[in-house]
Amino acid sequence: MKKRYSPLLCINPDNPQQRLIRRVCEVLEKGGLIAYPTDTFYGIGCDLYNKKGIQLIYRLKNRPLKKPFSFICDSLKEISRYAKVNNFAYKTMKRLLPGPYTFVLEGTRLVPKIMLTNRKTVGIRVPDNEICLSIVRSFGRPIISTSAKQNDPEVIKEIYAPYIDLVVDGGPLYPEPSSVISLIGDKPEVIRVGKGDVSIFL
Repeated sequence: MKKRYSPLLCINPDNPQQRLIRRVCEVLEKGGLIAYPTDTFYGIGCDLYNKKGIQLIYRLKNRPLKKPFSFICDSLKEISRYAKVNNFAYKTMKRLLPGPYTFVLEGTRLVPKIMLTNRKTVGIRVPDNEICLSIVRSFGRPIISTSAKQNDPEVIKEIYAPYIDLVVDGGPLYPEPSSVISLIGDKPEVIRVGKGDVSIFL
């Protein structure tokens, strides 16, 4: 694989600087991979429609193609473009998002096949993190989200330098996975208990 220089870009976690957010979006537009903070971990991602980038992330994570990654939207309105949202799902997500949850929903035709499970479902997040929400909002499309397995941007830069084009430093994070909730049908199913409170589903 071609060696890439992986610069570190420090962005204010409370008030992200738009000129820096635009730099991140330029990398995504060119098909690049980024590492970035969420409300649960530092993630690795690319444009939802960047098939080569997604395939590279699969290789980096040594993950079978049958296990698609989740992706990040910036709002409930955007979620409804990429997933079929019934009234129950809408009310549930409106109450809990943004937050540390991944919701499993039936995907729409806008979702690339590589991102759909065999059952045509998707995992979607709206993290409570201003940096990643600003990136998605400015970029105008969802980005892939999978854990970098590290909470130090400098370490992420060292480990993934050959493959990642930009590491966004949003300060220290204490990684804990999101709670995964299936909202297929009218009865929620807790698939994974993580940072998000799942007591309302039990």
